[in-house]
Amino acid sequence: MLKELVQTMMKEDVIHLVIYCVRGERVIRTLRRNYKFIHSQVKGKVPIVLVITSLESYEPDMEEWWRLNENAISKLGMIFAGHACVTTGMITHSKVTQLGRNQSYDAVCKLIEQCRLSKPRNVILFGQRGAGKSSLVNLIAGENVAKTSSTLQWREYSVRFDGDSYNVYDTVGLEEAQLGTKEYLDAIENAYSLIQGLEKQGGIDLLLFCMRAGRPNATIQSNYRLFHEFLCDKKVPVVVVITYLENEVGEMDTWWTRNKHIFRHQEFDIAGHACITAIKGNDPHRYEQSRTTIRSVVKEFTADGQKEAWKGGDNTFVSLLRRLGGLLGKPSSKNDMVFRLIKRCELSSDVAKQVAGMIKNDLDCVSSLPIYRHNVFYSSCTYSKIISSVRWFVLNVITQMRRM
Repeated sequence: MLKELVQTMMKEDVIHLVIYCVRGERVIRTLRRNYKFIHSQVKGKVPIVLVITSLESYEPDMEEWWRLNENAISKLGMIFAGHACVTTGMITHSKVTQLGRNQSYDAVCKLIEQCRLSKPRNVILFGQRGAGKSSLVNLIAGENVAKTSSTLQWREYSVRFDGDSYNVYDTVGLEEAQLGTKEYLDAIENAYSLIQGLEKQGGIDLLLFCMRAGRPNATIQSNYRLFHEFLCDKKVPVVVVITYLENEVGEMDTWWTRNKHIFRHQEFDIAGHACITAIKGNDPHRYEQSRTTIRSVVKEFTADGQKEAWKGGDNTFVSLLRRLGGLLGKPSSKNDMVFRLIKRCELSSDVAKQVAGMIKNDLDCVSSLPIYRHNVFYSSCTYSKIISSVRWFVLNVITQMRRM
């Protein structure tokens, strides 16, 4: 039973620390069998620590147990990433004191914090093409790991700094005019698939919104709302990163001082900002300053306790699709739907007919979606139908945004 549990958890990569807990009076040699079993299962991929309990008789210096037994443990080939000598007894017991309990609590907390594997934070990077997203990845990483790509597929980069690990996902720039309708919808679906996949990896910790210095245009607003409001349900902090400030007069952050009112006026919900240059150019000092700045904000807004990583899940589909019915005013026919798409969303006649045909097959299914419960959809709707409805919904919303 234990072996199967450990093997399953190792495959799922969800074990960050193994705590081997033993009573202090046990003979050291008897610890070796369990140690060998645990070590054979984690195979050095997960740290093992030793917690020795029932050491109230050693108070106030419970660490004495370790000094007396450290050599014997080492000779038996047992290697631990750390240890804690504690008492877990109740204060009502004759030898247990409040001081010993407090020391034990602090020792175990410190042991876990120092020895556990750090779970990589998931950071999604989005913004227009040409905003410098790939250069921003390289700036954060401290080396050239990202290259500009013309594909519609997101790219993952593993980055580590200041002792913490991050998975940075560089998404494609979403400009409908450049991509065309089909490619645009495919890019949106690709972004949503990424977010769904990250749910299985601990959720999303941060959205980095990359934009060139300048006034936010309609496409920038659409990209922001797509990721923050609709794909992430307004539950992931957004840090806006202003790039191409290598020629800014004075401190780069003065750009934000001059322009932050624009973001407030356009109702951008921004948790933080970073004014940087991702180009070394003729000012390597500014480049290094930018690296310090962006790493600082990433670390700040992904820190433990700052915010629990957001996990989406299929319930996000329910939230999106329930907005769908009201958006078109529940059109009664395909022709009515085409008319509304042309009138309200300014779609061309051909595109409107294609979208209407897709919606006609899906709307009955969408309107019958039951309340999401027990993590299961009790409906005959297929996943592909839901995806297609989401495609249409997002296109509709973004098109309307451009008219605002």
